[in-house]
Amino acid sequence: MPVQDTKGLKIWQRRTGRESLFHWALWLVGIAIFAYCWQQISKSTTWFFVWDAPRIASDIWTRATPPKWEYITQLGKPIWDTLNIATLGTIFALILAVPVAFLAARNTTPSRFIIRPIALLIIVSTRSINSLIWALLLIAIIGPGVFAGVIAIAIRSIGFCAKLLYEAIEEIDETQVEAITATGASRWQVMAYGIVPQILPAFAGIAVFRWDINIRESTVLGLVGAGGIGLQLSSSLNVLAWPQVSLILLVILAAVVISEWVSAKVRGAII
Repeated sequence: MPVQDTKGLKIWQRRTGRESLFHWALWLVGIAIFAYCWQQISKSTTWFFVWDAPRIASDIWTRATPPKWEYITQLGKPIWDTLNIATLGTIFALILAVPVAFLAARNTTPSRFIIRPIALLIIVSTRSINSLIWALLLIAIIGPGVFAGVIAIAIRSIGFCAKLLYEAIEEIDETQVEAITATGASRWQVMAYGIVPQILPAFAGIAVFRWDINIRESTVLGLVGAGGIGLQLSSSLNVLAWPQVSLILLVILAAVVISEWVSAKVRGAII
């Protein structure tokens, strides 16, 4: 804002004195909170291990290189299981996410006061819990294995897919819907011919994007017993077989890079 100096000239200043004081007070509060949090973290940290970390990392690197390349023959089925977990989990999630998205969208929900809040609750609850936690719960219910991993990935993906899809539904061109409605079409016909064609590109992009994310998440589900290559990683870590660990990490990296490339190509073709 402009203020006058001693000569009567107007000088522009970004903030008034009160605003500057408030701004610096916020900085002081932020620094105080940071200092308090750092103090609490320091109390529960064994600093000897922190300072010794470079030596330990160097030792593990020496043990893990070169990778045990002959072990790669035993990673074919685990990485295939990982791909199946991600793919089947994504398919199941999309099947369940489509109706939830239509129930959550303002322009397609049957009831804004009953059905829509329930659909939004489903979206929030499935997105708020990590897939590893879902896997732990499902292993306790249905036992360890690939099926628990598939269901964990599916539950975790429902909220993500449904949220993006219902936002796409709310952004459709209503003139097409009005035109089809004017012909005397039923509610289902309006959805099939007025809404679905408009959201198909978004649906395809969401599906591929979520599949790419699920590839990454499914690689670690085996750490809790939900199958996939993470199970091999957990077993190798338990026996300190570092050359096997390094090879498994390279395979996981390759799988993630390939899935990212496929996802980018497909989304580029769709868009």
